[in-house]
Amino acid sequence: MATLTFLGAARTVTGSKYLLEVDNRRLLIDCGQFQGLKELRRRNWAAFPVDPATISAVLLTHAHIDHSGLLPRLVAGGFKGPIYCTAGTAALCSLVLPDAAYLQEEDARFSNKRGFSRHQPAEPLFTAADAEAALRRLQIIDFDAPIDLGDGLHAEYTHAGHLLGSAFIRVSRKRHGQRILFGGDLGRYGRPVLPDPSDAPQAETLLLESTYGDRVHPNADDETLLADIIEGVRTRGGRLIIPSFAIGRAEEVLYWIKRLEDTGRIQPLPVYLDSPMAISGLKYYADHEHELDHDVRGSDGTTSAFSPKRFRAVATPKESMKVTQSDHPAIVISASGMATGGRVLHHLVSCLPDAKNTVLFVGFQAAGTRGRSLVDGAESVKMHGTIIPVAARIVRIDSMSAHADSDEILRWLGTFTTPPRQTFLVHGEPAAQDALKARIESTLGWAVHVPQHGERVEVYL
Repeated sequence: MATLTFLGAARTVTGSKYLLEVDNRRLLIDCGQFQGLKELRRRNWAAFPVDPATISAVLLTHAHIDHSGLLPRLVAGGFKGPIYCTAGTAALCSLVLPDAAYLQEEDARFSNKRGFSRHQPAEPLFTAADAEAALRRLQIIDFDAPIDLGDGLHAEYTHAGHLLGSAFIRVSRKRHGQRILFGGDLGRYGRPVLPDPSDAPQAETLLLESTYGDRVHPNADDETLLADIIEGVRTRGGRLIIPSFAIGRAEEVLYWIKRLEDTGRIQPLPVYLDSPMAISGLKYYADHEHELDHDVRGSDGTTSAFSPKRFRAVATPKESMKVTQSDHPAIVISASGMATGGRVLHHLVSCLPDAKNTVLFVGFQAAGTRGRSLVDGAESVKMHGTIIPVAARIVRIDSMSAHADSDEILRWLGTFTTPPRQTFLVHGEPAAQDALKARIESTLGWAVHVPQHGERVEVYL
């Protein structure tokens, strides 16, 4: 047996972090930030529960910040081993980690200037130098290629279909023939941009995400929903603000807008992508087009599938300010996806008080985020120290989520030829996890455990 400690994404969606201890080796699977509620975000500042210098290696499932965002802090704390990941994940980490450091440093400067912080002076969670040091530790591996971790331990990555480069990671111990599968985030079936998830590799122990474990995504016509929203905004002479995750979701939104234009279902509006990271992400998607669905692969290596007719990339703060100050009808896609920070806040401050505008959420909104407050019907939100009234229409399209729903999770579990002996539910809020646990137990007859934060268990390996 080996031991596994759940250091994140236990009874909550974010903060993915699992410590696997085998004999005298320590492996860390993911090293993500907690997001949402303040009591969760405080965990990002806590000292790591074991000395980072004693960790042999990190295995990274994908580049989203709730899976990778504490790597700079881990390296700054003394971690000196390799960080294994796919080429797509490495490319996206080169965007998200420096960007996260920049935001941390900017927030600290802004807090010190305005006196928002209780701490004097306010310090960033990590710096740009820490992010660069973490990037230097990345080691790219191929899908389905075994990685020798030493002492008879091996790992291999298979496609998860959630984000460019996203993977399940199976760790095995040759001597005992036992395997543990770290699910990361499970992607969707039949969605554009990325291929379906690969079938489940056999394993005795499974960590399974449960973000949407208590619901089924609407069998919705994304094109019709989005077309109606866009045409409504155009008719009212307003603006459509789409808070979007800068990598993955921005590409899908642009894909649908272009498709609606190409089929004549909407009249083209100016489409602004106001996120330097998302702009760079488009290039990486083009560079890794062999990992994309066939219908979005450009024969000339371009991102034409993501380029509406009146598309404009907004690179500089000055350009962003001009877009924010304009009241001409337009579509603005900007990060962050849960409205927790970034340029989208300036667009929300400008547009939320006006009923002719619409804010569209196209992804999961964690508890404690502004996005969650808005979709739950908040009449006002606080941004930049000011209370902003909400008069704009707030809508959501859950069917654009990159996370599998409960039906899709059961479909993927059905690809196991032999059930795992242990199944742990992670990456979910309590209601979603409890519902999925009950469904798996009643439908498949598997034993399912929902670990608590910090829980330490024995696993087959």
